[in-house]
Amino acid sequence: MKYVLLLIATILFAAPASAEDYEKGPNGGLMLDVAGIDAELMTAGNTVTFNIFVPNTPKPVSTKGYTAAVLIAGSGGRETVTLAPQGENSLKGEAKNPIAAGTTITLTIKTAEGKSGQAKFKK
Repeated sequence: MKYVLLLIATILFAAPASAEDYEKGPNGGLMLDVAGIDAELMTAGNTVTFNIFVPNTPKPVSTKGYTAAVLIAGSGGRETVTLAPQGENSLKGEAKNPIAAGTTITLTIKTAEGKSGQAKFKK
């Protein structure tokens, strides 16, 4: 009986950890569901870009009317960067310093429909 309870407890505690598993986005970046959309993180040098898609599909979503910001936290400190719509389905911003491996990037986003959410990415 103890083993059954231990097994059930292990499964229950393990389930929430798998809820934040990253998907691989259409462009090869880390992707998470947030505010009813899929957000794919892409970084290059100082640039942070989020590509926005319909959940579970590679279909782009227009970012017109979206507002977003990221908190970049790493060994170089913390920085908040405002993201602006770029192209058809992207939100883009420039950090002061290059974004290193191991950096945590927390996205706060509000869609044109008024849905808001937050997601944490570990680069």
